[in-house]
Amino acid sequence: MVILLMITLSFSVSLLLITLAFWLPMPYPSSEKLSPYECGFDPQGTARLPFSSRFFLVAILFLLFDLEIALLLPLPWATNFTPPTTMMNWATIILIHLAAGLIYEWHQGGLEWAE
Repeated sequence: MVILLMITLSFSVSLLLITLAFWLPMPYPSSEKLSPYECGFDPQGTARLPFSSRFFLVAILFLLFDLEIALLLPLPWATNFTPPTTMMNWATIILIHLAAGLIYEWHQGGLEWAE
């Protein structure tokens, strides 16, 4: 009986919310909302603007160091296993490779945003 009451109540509340969401918004969009660009300016020129390659380099470096966190996340749980030295060795190797790559990029000037 209680389950039937809960199902009926949840169905009626969801039906009420759907009805309110359908009838409450104002259905009178302005001319700017109907234009292809909602930001308010007319598109002029080409949409193919060149990007700086440094933008992509910084994005790739961010993804690389973001993956570092994903690789090192299981490290605290792995230290509870019987031989924790294997996981610690792998984590140290990963960190050394990432640090070497960061130092290389730093010396090559890849992290300098302005030329």
